[in-house]
Amino acid sequence: MQLASSLLLLSLLLASQTGWAGTLSQIGSSRWVTVAKVYDGDTFKTRDGEKVRLLGINTPEVAHTSKPGEPLGKRAKNRLKKLIHGKLVRLEFDQEKRDRYGRLLAHIRLRDGRWINSQMIQDGLAHLYIFAPNFRHADKLLKFENEARLKRSGIWGNSRFRVADSAKVTPAMIGQFRLVKGAVTSIDKNGWKFNMGKLSITVPRAHRQWFKSAPKLKSGQQVVVRGRIRNSQKERLFLALHSPFDLEMIE
Repeated sequence: MQLASSLLLLSLLLASQTGWAGTLSQIGSSRWVTVAKVYDGDTFKTRDGEKVRLLGINTPEVAHTSKPGEPLGKRAKNRLKKLIHGKLVRLEFDQEKRDRYGRLLAHIRLRDGRWINSQMIQDGLAHLYIFAPNFRHADKLLKFENEARLKRSGIWGNSRFRVADSAKVTPAMIGQFRLVKGAVTSIDKNGWKFNMGKLSITVPRAHRQWFKSAPKLKSGQQVVVRGRIRNSQKERLFLALHSPFDLEMIE
């Protein structure tokens, strides 16, 4: 009787562990969904009504009721629609699974293994858009973006998205997410702030944790930075770096 009880207890323990493992697998790093609607080049809705935002990329805006669309916005939407609409796709998650709007954040793969986030970048219809702590695959996406930039594919052949010269950044660009290339003209002693001519670059305190250390820059060095152009309280144009991938040092 004692042996039978022990065996029964062991069976129950194994069953509970198996059930727990199944639960972990279900809510783990990936799951499958069916795409019901594509909103734009980087956002869609599943058949279950969940909104999903593609991780690591950003595409031109499509026209809204009160806002005109950006160049190639409709083309990016149509491309994503052709790739995934009505299809079963796998969502692969990173550290944070939802954004402040409640949308799921994921890398998207088709059943044949195609990685949709990278496809949009390779097609020149998206640029790298990284926010901590979701750094998964960022280095690969940056490689694909550099290749698309060299070819001037899609958005990279359009003046709105083409890499801007730091000397030509103007107030007309305020609010735009831009890539800016130029020489470092001065550096703060702590290294977290530097200037590219009239454009100030800063790593906000809240984001310094994602950098191993302050950027190792020197005056005259050529760099590419990425971020939204803003206007400071002192009426100076600035751009904030949110991750190490927002700064490229050119050899």
